[in-house]
Amino acid sequence: MIGDPSGRSEERNLLDADALESNVASISAQLERLLDFSPGPSGALLVNNAHWTAGSDLIAFLRDVGKHVTVNQMLAKDSVRSRLDGGPGLSYTEFSYMLLQANDFRHLCEHHGCELQLGGSDQWGNITVGIDLVRKVLGRAVHGLTWPLVTKTDGTKFGKTASGAVWLSAERTSVYQFHQFWMGLADDDVASLLPWFSLASVADVATCLEAHRTDPGARIAQRSLAREMTSLVHGGRAAESAEEAAAVLFGGDPYAVGSEIFEMLAKEIPTVRTEGARDPLALLVSSGIVASNSEARRLIAQRGLRVNGEVLEDVAALPSTTRIHDRWVLLRKGKSTYALIDLR
Repeated sequence: MIGDPSGRSEERNLLDADALESNVASISAQLERLLDFSPGPSGALLVNNAHWTAGSDLIAFLRDVGKHVTVNQMLAKDSVRSRLDGGPGLSYTEFSYMLLQANDFRHLCEHHGCELQLGGSDQWGNITVGIDLVRKVLGRAVHGLTWPLVTKTDGTKFGKTASGAVWLSAERTSVYQFHQFWMGLADDDVASLLPWFSLASVADVATCLEAHRTDPGARIAQRSLAREMTSLVHGGRAAESAEEAAAVLFGGDPYAVGSEIFEMLAKEIPTVRTEGARDPLALLVSSGIVASNSEARRLIAQRGLRVNGEVLEDVAALPSTTRIHDRWVLLRKGKSTYALIDLR
């Protein structure tokens, strides 16, 4: 409900209560795939700071928190100074954000014994204000740990409010797209990201990177990271399906994979669904693989159109093509243009 100015050049849009509630539910479901929230001392604990913040009394908050933090201290933070030095400035709403985050640390330390706050490097200022507040109010020593932000090729950070974000939710970034994101990393990027994200031992990561340097074309490091990250976020079977789907689109045998792989591909490439017999030229045009009957004829004459991995020699042969799993026909134009026909 209060935006964090860190890493932002402009004011965040404020969300209403319904949007926040939906976000909390979605984030909780994602975290449950990564952490064990079972009751007991070994289980992770998920709390919502709205429970101790939403009903706060303004005067009490200013007395209990605001009096311990000087304006000079707040102005010295990079997240504040960068917004004041140029651009649209900084609202009092976002200026007060670090007080709220500092109070979160105080609450978590007092009620849950939290001693360490972790975050990206843009959170350093907010975390240190919290450390200082805990020391002054509770008389305890707590700690902060930050790491470099993961950035895109243009130098901007990955984030849920930034363009080009990679989402943990399959509804926002499909499993296939998530897997392909890691597969598409440049060699220099994967050399940095594999040690950061992999849960393999340092020795195993080093071995993987050395094998990658020996044969970059095999994309060994990208494959390793794509498999591990997709398994972590979406599960092992989903990772295998994404690998199989990618293999089909990169020249693998389409008859060698299960029907569920084509269900996945149908969400990624142009797909036309039809029942019964149709004119083969019209079917090719409706699939989007060609723009016209004349283009279809020309491609077939040039042996530039493949059906289920085989060159289509004659358009009249299309209706008799063996359907994959009695249903699917995979079309390919050139090296990387695909379409799928679902003949139910």
